[in-house]
Amino acid sequence: MLKIIAKKAVYILSMLLLISLISFLAIYAAPNSFISAGGLNPNMTPEAIEHLKEVYGLNKPLLEQYLSWLKSIITFDFGISFASGNSVIDEIKSRIGITLGINIVSMIIVFALALKLGVASAIKSGKFEQFIKQLSLLSYATPSFYLALILIMVFGFKLGWFPISGVEGLKPKEGFAHYLDIAYHLVLPIFVIVFTSFGSLLLYIRSLTKDILKSDYIFFAKARGLDEKTIKKYYIYPNLMPFIVTILGLSLPGLLGGSVILEQIFSIDGMGLLFFQAALARDYPVIMGILIIGAFLTLLGNVIADLILLKLDPHRKS
Repeated sequence: MLKIIAKKAVYILSMLLLISLISFLAIYAAPNSFISAGGLNPNMTPEAIEHLKEVYGLNKPLLEQYLSWLKSIITFDFGISFASGNSVIDEIKSRIGITLGINIVSMIIVFALALKLGVASAIKSGKFEQFIKQLSLLSYATPSFYLALILIMVFGFKLGWFPISGVEGLKPKEGFAHYLDIAYHLVLPIFVIVFTSFGSLLLYIRSLTKDILKSDYIFFAKARGLDEKTIKKYYIYPNLMPFIVTILGLSLPGLLGGSVILEQIFSIDGMGLLFFQAALARDYPVIMGILIIGAFLTLLGNVIADLILLKLDPHRKS
């Protein structure tokens, strides 16, 4: 196992090095920059602009810029934000909590719904199966921004049941009431994420369950007189685990990546909104920091999924 872990660690480091190089070159080749795109005072003199380039190291040769940046990110120093002047890692720390909370809660609900309804619709036929199929297709086809705007209009403006922006009220509360206020503000965003995400996963689990139900061991389990609950617990859910683990591994980057569109619509000051604002301002240190963190989480998620699958099935090739 240690040999496999070491092999995976080398894989992550080599891929991160390649991704960092490609990302750095792509950012360097992008048109305009923070300085030339109106991010600063347009009345600044050329001398002042050259001074800023010297401060941020933008006047150095390209290779030297890349090696200096690569050396910094090893110590989790992603530089200084062009737009705010704050440390990039501090900017990320200030936004990561709300994004992490929203996406963890959403993911738990999505997987619970998809697993429960997917297996049930595969076992039961008739009107229930048709309803679940139509619901999942509706979920799959609904754009998140469109659903968000409808919910804001209906439940925010017309009915006034839920707040439509931010994560807390104008008068901050203390103690447990503070967390209840945050949960109240996040009902609509979480509902949008859940509804637009569970459909495709539900169809996938339903299809896998259909294949499992055709297996010989299910036939013999039914012949032994086992009830539906026992078959689910000992035959269906365990055989779905490898696929669920794989999807969970691929979902890991989304926990911190946030949703750019939803955080913009609901004015949630999270990672998605930070990336959107950085892209508009051409705040390249922030963009690069988020890209590298996202790439690392993607690779880490794949490796963790592989290791868990290897533990579930020792005969599987790593």
